[in-house]
Amino acid sequence: MLSEIKPAILITLILTVITGIIYPFAITGLAQVLFPHQANGSLVESNSQVVGSELLAQGFSGAKYFHPRPSAAGVGYDTLSSGGTNLAPTSQKLMDSIKSNAETYRKENGLAADALVPADAVTSSGSGLDPHISIKNAGLQVPRVAKERGLSEETVRAEVAKVTDRPLLGFIGGDPGVNVLKLNLALDGLANTRK
Repeated sequence: MLSEIKPAILITLILTVITGIIYPFAITGLAQVLFPHQANGSLVESNSQVVGSELLAQGFSGAKYFHPRPSAAGVGYDTLSSGGTNLAPTSQKLMDSIKSNAETYRKENGLAADALVPADAVTSSGSGLDPHISIKNAGLQVPRVAKERGLSEETVRAEVAKVTDRPLLGFIGGDPGVNVLKLNLALDGLANTRK
């Protein structure tokens, strides 16, 4: 019996070393060499301090900032409680939330009471931490942000264009999206250079 168990134990140990030690270290090493920014969390720095990640939304509530999608992650943008609302499309709670979010969005951005708003302005993403908003959503926020910052709308639109992530090769990765963290930091940088 020992002669039958010995090869099984040996194979298990060999595969454990290969798949549990060698392979992860090799992939980690390659990632550090080929894609160091992404391998280390796509961290964003401002004034030599890490202020977030390109991959995670943060709550911005001031009128001079672009606002991200609503979040269902914990108490709002909580990376430890990532997740969607899990409400069905027919849920009254979801309908009430969307209606409330739409009213708030219209009021914040000076839109008519019956103005259409982008879906990403009133619904959370599946993770609750989506760092991007649609170009339409960003466009509707431009006048408010420009006014609050004392900038022209053209200047703010140019910054939106700079941080818009486009699909790879024009079609891989879905629709273009505006990274809210990078955009708000770029606008803060503009304000600092004007002083």
